[in-house]
Amino acid sequence: MPIQKQKQPIAEPKNYWHMLGPGLTTGAADDDPSGIATYTQTGAAFGYQFLWLALLTFPFMSIIQEMCARIGIVTGRGLAGAIRRNYSTTILFTWAGLLFAANAFNLGADLGMMARALQLLVHINFVVALLAFAAISLYLQIFTTYASYAKILKWTAFVLLSYVVSGFIVHIDWAQAAHALVLPKLHFNKQTFIILAAVLGTTISPYLFFWQTSQEVEEQIQEGKKTIKQREAQTTAADIKAMRVDVWSGMLLSNVVMFFIIAVCAVTLFSHGIHDITDATQAASALKPLAGNFAFLLFSLGIIGTGLLGIPVLAGSSSYAISESFGWREGLYRKYKQAHAFYGVIIISMLVGLCMNFLHVGVIKMLIYSAVLNGLVAPFILAIIVHLSSNKKIMKQWTNHPAVTWAGWAITVFMGFVAVATVWFLLAP
Repeated sequence: MPIQKQKQPIAEPKNYWHMLGPGLTTGAADDDPSGIATYTQTGAAFGYQFLWLALLTFPFMSIIQEMCARIGIVTGRGLAGAIRRNYSTTILFTWAGLLFAANAFNLGADLGMMARALQLLVHINFVVALLAFAAISLYLQIFTTYASYAKILKWTAFVLLSYVVSGFIVHIDWAQAAHALVLPKLHFNKQTFIILAAVLGTTISPYLFFWQTSQEVEEQIQEGKKTIKQREAQTTAADIKAMRVDVWSGMLLSNVVMFFIIAVCAVTLFSHGIHDITDATQAASALKPLAGNFAFLLFSLGIIGTGLLGIPVLAGSSSYAISESFGWREGLYRKYKQAHAFYGVIIISMLVGLCMNFLHVGVIKMLIYSAVLNGLVAPFILAIIVHLSSNKKIMKQWTNHPAVTWAGWAITVFMGFVAVATVWFLLAP
C-alpha cells in the first residue's frame, strides 16, 4: 500500500504521526551505536561541560537536512543525482568513494557494538551475533517492500526513548545541566576541538545528507510519482510544510537523545571517576553497578535497536550515492533483480564492515577513521547543498529563504574551521 504524506493540519496526534517519515528516520539513525559511543565518551570525560552541543547542533542539523529534503522533493532526484546533473562528475566520484569508506568504518563499528551489547544480555558467540545482525539488516533491505521497510524504520525510532527514560532513573542534576546547556564553556585547545569534530562528524554527517534526499524521492514514488517529470511538476506548499515538520521533529529527537546520553554518563560515569570509555557497550556495563539493572538494560537494548536503524542508513546512503553517481538503477522500492548494482553496493558495504571486526580493527580506530573522512568530505558537500538549494533555475520557487542560505554558509564555514583546527591540533607537536 503506498505511503502518503498527510496533508491535514497537525493538531491531532494521529495527523502529526502520519506526517513523520524520512526526517524522523534520518534523525533517529543519527543516534546509531557510533554516535552513542561519541556522546558517551563526551559525558564520561567532561561531565555536563559539552551539553551545549546538543542545543547548537539542533538548528545546524535541521537547516541542512531540510535543504537536502527540499532538493529531493523538488528535483525528484537523490543528492548524488542532483549533483551529477549540475556539477563535475569527477568530484562526485571522489566524494562517493570517500563516503563509502567512511560509512564502512562506521558500519563495522556499529555491528561490533551491537554484537557485544547482545552478549551483555544473553550468552551468545560474538561471531554468531555479528553475522546475525548483518543478515537481518540485509534481509530487510533486499527482500521487504519499501512501504513495509519504511514503517519498520519509523517504529524502530521509538527505541531512542530508552535513553530518555534512563535519564530519569539516574537523577540528573537539572540545574547544573541547564546551566551547561545554555552557557557553554569553550576552550581553544586540542581536547575541545577533538570533541567538536567528533560530535559534529556524527551529527552533521554526509551519509545523512544522501539518505534524507533519496528517501524523499522514495516517498514520492510510493505516492505514485513514478517519473522525474511527475516529481518535478507536482511539488506543493503542503509537501514542503509536511517535510519541514518531519525534518525538524526528527532532528529534535536526535538532539534530545544526545542531551540525555551525555547527561546520563556525566551523572554516573564522570562522577565516579570513569573517564575513558572505548565504546557504548563498556558504558552499558559500567552503568549496571552505578545505576542498576534497568538502566543497564535500557542502554544495552538501545545500542541494538539504534544499530538496526543506523546500519541500513549507512549502507543505503553509500549505495544511493554510488549508484546515482554512475547512473545505475537505484532505489529500495525496486526489487533485487531490477537493481543488482544498487543492492550489490549495500552487500559489499556490509561485508567490508564485517571484515573490520575480523581484522581486529578497534572500535575507536574505526570511529576516528570515519570521523576524519567525514570531516574532509562534509564541508565540500555542504557547499554544494547550499548552492543547489539556493539556485532558482534548479529549485524554482522553492529556493532557500535568504536567511537560511546565510545560515547554511555559516554552518559550512564553521564545519570547515573545526576540521582544519582539529587537524592542526592533532599534527602539532
